[in-house]
Parts: sequence; C-alpha cells; structure tokens
Amino acid sequence: MHVISEHRDGIGFLKLNHPQKRNALSAALVEELLAAMKELAAVPVRALVLGAAGDTGVWSAGADIAELPLGEDPLLYSDPLEQLLRAVRHFPAPVIAMVHGSVWGGATDLVLSCDIVIGDDTCSFAITPVNLGLPYNTAGTLNFMRRLPLNVAKEMIFTARPIKAEEAERWSILNHRVAEADLERYTVELARGIATKAPMAVAAIKEQFRMLGDSAPLQPGIFERIQELRHKVFKSADYVEGIQAFKERRKPVFRGR
Repeated sequence: MHVISEHRDGIGFLKLNHPQKRNALSAALVEELLAAMKELAAVPVRALVLGAAGDTGVWSAGADIAELPLGEDPLLYSDPLEQLLRAVRHFPAPVIAMVHGSVWGGATDLVLSCDIVIGDDTCSFAITPVNLGLPYNTAGTLNFMRRLPLNVAKEMIFTARPIKAEEAERWSILNHRVAEADLERYTVELARGIATKAPMAVAAIKEQFRMLGDSAPLQPGIFERIQELRHKVFKSADYVEGIQAFKERRKPVFRGR
C-alpha cells in the first residue's frame, strides 16, 4: 500500500507512503491516490489534507523517472500525474498540502495545485525539468505562472534550485510556515475551521476559482507553436542524456541537440 487514507470529523487525510522510492509519483502510487480521493469525495469530506508518512526528509521525489518514455511526449494529458493534478484541482473540497521535507519536480506542481500549502522549516521546493532535458507541458507551465510571480516561476524552472522554507514563505508558495513540531496540529486546526463552514458554498467558490483561473484561452497558433517547441525537446539527444544521467547518478552533459 503506497497511500494511507483515513477520515475523521469531516476531514480526509491522505499520506504518501512509499519511502523506498522517496514517495515518487509512480503510476501505481497515483492510481491509489486517485482511488482514495474518489472514496473521500463520496463520504463526503469537507477538507482534504495531503501529506507524507514517516520522516525520510523527502515529501516526494516527483515523477518516477523510470516510467518516463523516451522519444515521445512524457507529459501527455492522459499521464497519471496529469490526471492527479486535475483531480486535486477538481476535488469538491479544499485540498491542503502539509509539507515536511523536500519536494521535487512534478510533486512541486502537485503542491502548487493544492488550495492551501502549510510547510515547516524542513520543507523545500524544486522544479527540475531542465535537469533532465524534459520539455515541461503547457498545463504545468501555466500552473506556475498563475500560482507565482512570473520572475519567481522563471527562476525556479531555469535554475532547478531548491527553494528553502523561508524563500517559499516569502514567495507565497506557502500560506504558512510553522515549526516542525507544530505542522500537523496547525494543519488539522485549519482544516477543522474549513469543515465548520457551509460545504456547498465552499465547494462552489472553489470551483469558481478554478474556472476563472482557467478562463484565459490560448490562441490555436500559440498552442501549436508550443507543441512544436516541446516536440523538438523530447525528440532530442539531450532528453535521452538527461534521463540516462539521472539513472546512472552522474551529471548530465547537454549539447543542445
């Protein structure tokens, strides 16, 4: 079992629980998460807390690199991680990320897809496609642009540098930064507060936020140009090199082709 699921007092709790893979968002783990979210939505819960079990120092390592395909688009609409990001945004109650430890790659996109983010002093966030030569998709790029100041999103993506807790608080990645010992108590208290409010109103307003945030259309020409740019990247030798270097635990040598 890669996910621990429970609910009490109108609050759902999901914890990533695959420490052997540093809670990488594999297809198997995502499948369990999606199933658990569906069950909790049917209860129904009035708030959902998403965290990680244990204390490995890593909240999630992001996408399972071993499952990324070579020579084709690694982030299709049907990809399990993409399904998970949509499920979080569409979940009928607010989703609160409770973050202890480091967050990498697609897991940072997952955290930023949540409605509220609470982290302790151990948390950090990195978005790492440029370390792999991976062409990030339009949905993910838009999520960063909408969630963060544009210059912050660019720095995070261009450098792949982990953003420590203090910076994450300053840049509004975190709603609140709390002491490690207070993380769960603080998060649960916030969720309990939400659970006392009118659930239909909260659900409707959350959906309004989502729809209004997604309302800016892309012109067909822009979308097609983006797809062309991404196609060149995932067909490149650099993408193959990035994945191989990660698996071989060495620094990649990118040649721009």
